[in-house]
Amino acid sequence: MPKLKVGVLYGGRSGEHEVSLMSAQSVIDALDKEKYEVIPIKIDKDGRWPDQIIQPDPTRGSGLDVVFPVLHGTYGEDGIVQGLLELANLPYVGAGVASSAVSMDKAMMRTLFLQDGLPVLPWEVVFNYEWREEPAQVVQRLEESLGYPMFVKPANLGSSVGVSKVKRPEELAPALDLALSYDRKAVVEKGLEGAREFECSVLGHTHPQASIVGEIVPAHEFYDYDAKYNSEDSLLIIPAPLNEEQTQTIQEYACRVFKAVDCSGMGRVDFFLDQQGTIIVNEINTIPGFTKISMYPKLWEHSGLPYSALLDRLIELALEKHRERQALRTSIY
Repeated sequence: MPKLKVGVLYGGRSGEHEVSLMSAQSVIDALDKEKYEVIPIKIDKDGRWPDQIIQPDPTRGSGLDVVFPVLHGTYGEDGIVQGLLELANLPYVGAGVASSAVSMDKAMMRTLFLQDGLPVLPWEVVFNYEWREEPAQVVQRLEESLGYPMFVKPANLGSSVGVSKVKRPEELAPALDLALSYDRKAVVEKGLEGAREFECSVLGHTHPQASIVGEIVPAHEFYDYDAKYNSEDSLLIIPAPLNEEQTQTIQEYACRVFKAVDCSGMGRVDFFLDQQGTIIVNEINTIPGFTKISMYPKLWEHSGLPYSALLDRLIELALEKHRERQALRTSIY
């Protein structure tokens, strides 16, 4: 059997460019070279693609059998690249266009969660024009509906880039300025004091499966960018110290979240457990971190699926999803 040509797509114009480089290197190193011919495709920070991809060999076309996007954040995890791959009729790992887009947008994502009856924290959306034109009214609205503490986040970004925990009124304006420097809208959520953080990995297409659950004890006050990717002081507790009912609830919610946004391939779902014992859905990441210390592959490894086998399964699911799409009618005749 000839080797499958796997294009690993990484880098890109996102604020998570550096995270993508780390994740992609781990994926490239772990792909079985006996099965795959691995073709790294790095997109520069300014959005430039390699020449051989822009101008492929006319006798071979792209030469790719499947694409593995490891593009975190905007211009990669938000449906834009997925749309390009659909146009090129190439199989690719992970969620489709619509699923990627709504999962990237923290406001739209939560709306779908609510529609499915999943528990979420109260939130508000602030657009950049609102903040420019009516800052006092924005502050009043947030203080009345959410109160302190609150978390301010760019609506379309991940890895805790641009996220601030706001405890006092004087911290709110700088937090909104920061979040809106990354996106045209910010999501502001009610903060939870003393909540514990959990993550669950989901794998599949039509019948998703949930991994065991892990708990994160961040090195910093919350699980920010530095705590995720630079500090070795954050604790990842696998399996999470939960009772059986709590574990099953998180796993059930994780699969419901996956289906609510019509995800495919992979997704890491994040949760809070408040001091009253209520489990709350935070968000889903459709291209979760794949570094050596990332929770998505670690949770599957502890569930009995090693890193290399996980990559094999994701590629199988990509090909399965592509076959399913190819079987659809594209003409009324």
